Amino acid sequence: MTPSFPHSAVELLQRLVRIPSVNPEGATEKEHEFCGEQKIARDVAAILRELGAEVHFDDVLEGRPNVIGRFPCSTDEPKVRLLLAPHLDTVGISGMTIDPFGGELRDGKVWGRGASDTKGTAAAMLWCLHEMSDELAQLPIEVTFVGLMGEETGQPGSIDFGARYGDRYDFAIVGEPTDCQFVNAHKGCVWVEVAMHGQAAHASTPEKGDSALLSLAELSLAVVKDFQAELKDKYTHPLLGSPTVNVGQFSSGTRPNIVPDRARAVFDFRITPALFDADPVKLLKRFIESRSDKRFHLYEICKCAAMLTEPDNPILGALQRGTGGELVTAPWFCDGAHLGMAGIPSVAAGPGSIAQAHTADEFLAIDDLEAGVQFYRKCIEAVAAI
Repeated sequence: MTPSFPHSAVELLQRLVRIPSVNPEGATEKEHEFCGEQKIARDVAAILRELGAEVHFDDVLEGRPNVIGRFPCSTDEPKVRLLLAPHLDTVGISGMTIDPFGGELRDGKVWGRGASDTKGTAAAMLWCLHEMSDELAQLPIEVTFVGLMGEETGQPGSIDFGARYGDRYDFAIVGEPTDCQFVNAHKGCVWVEVAMHGQAAHASTPEKGDSALLSLAELSLAVVKDFQAELKDKYTHPLLGSPTVNVGQFSSGTRPNIVPDRARAVFDFRITPALFDADPVKLLKRFIESRSDKRFHLYEICKCAAMLTEPDNPILGALQRGTGGELVTAPWFCDGAHLGMAGIPSVAAGPGSIAQAHTADEFLAIDDLEAGVQFYRKCIEAVAAI
């Protein structure tokens, strides 16, 4: 049975938090029953239909759709086609100190996984559309809501959406907790796996082997220190700053008494536009070859350019004037980069603080949620007035 329509933005956020939608990539065994976006996508679809949207799903991966709701407007040729784009997946719940799916209302806050990142922005957008449901059809702009899947790992939802509709939309507001400021620029991201090969031997005679672990550990230190310094010298951006490198995963060995013949590390590169153009994976391969004679393989896991929407974009200018929001940069990554690559200028903007995202006691303050509803109303009205 479909739940009744919520009575407030708070009730709507509680409802979304109570629908588990953990991203399955890297999920623990205990998290598997809470994974996937299909259930929450169906619930959001029901809400969008009640608001008068034309709704459909795009299946990106099996059981993991984007849900899209397009609202009618006053003309067949709208001045602007505006996209509201939060993501519906969340990170995992291991280590949380509160009920991740309780949606508890306490101390003026809604608590639970996704309350900040980004079910809070989704709830604020949807409640804004609810409040404006009688007005949208009279506006000279077309508004579309898309609940994107898979943002927390790899962003397949925004990649798929951009491939299908990149030439349709004029601008996107990506739902992220930014204190209602406009993030118009952030670095790109590349994940690279390096697999190093060695020679196994008994631990009592390690000199007869060749430890892949030690070789890759030494190399990883060189990448973080020397390679990162080279990137900083050549590819620093005046707005986004310097590229960075993080060794996020490292694994090797099967038993303490065996010299490991294989080792694996995954590097996270946050990149500037110039470094994206130079191909950081190719540069890393050259660096490794110059530092090591060991056998190794490189695997590019994912790669995306930086998001950089120019400050003189007229829609962005209208959004700033209409809301008083400022332009800021961010160290994190979001779906706006892939939408931008597909031809949809984008910003990330929404209620709440990124400091609460992924935390053990994630929450969104009710005051921030309600401010977000009004913020998105001002955004829509500002774009309509262009």
